[in-house]
Amino acid sequence: MARVVEPLIVGKVIGEVIDNFTPTEKMTVTYSSNKQVFNGHEFFPSAVVSKPRIEVQGGDMRSFFTLVMTDPDVPGPSDPYLREHLHWIVNNIPGTTDASFGKEVVSYESPKPNIGIHRFTFVLFKQKQRQTMSPPSGRDYFNTRRFAAANDLGLPVAAVYFNAQRETAARRR
Repeated sequence: MARVVEPLIVGKVIGEVIDNFTPTEKMTVTYSSNKQVFNGHEFFPSAVVSKPRIEVQGGDMRSFFTLVMTDPDVPGPSDPYLREHLHWIVNNIPGTTDASFGKEVVSYESPKPNIGIHRFTFVLFKQKQRQTMSPPSGRDYFNTRRFAAANDLGLPVAAVYFNAQRETAARRR
């Protein structure tokens, strides 16, 4: 499993967003039915407008998971003073299903990077039981670690990230 977390370390997701962890579940993130997210791959913002399909391939129907999607590079990677910007929270996702079976705590907000290359992280936590979560007061200054601690989620069980940057008009054609 070391090969799974290595790109998260190189991409500084481990360190800046989450602590080091051992992946114990498999999660796939797919945009537009066939564009799967792999660590460090680049997506155009126009390709990630609609929320992706998040499949949890671990656990069973009696285990529940929480998904958190953030951008730790807001407003720009050289000075991310708004770190992290929250894009999505879904909890109570039953194992072996996808995020559409969970409860959306914070609705999906499509990535719109303005300055530089941004990382967009998907972090999956295993819940101890089905639970109610309160949405945070805002999307900026979100902290995945604090959110996990406040909701007794422990360390992540899976994570993946992609990069995106502002599209020029020429690239959208």
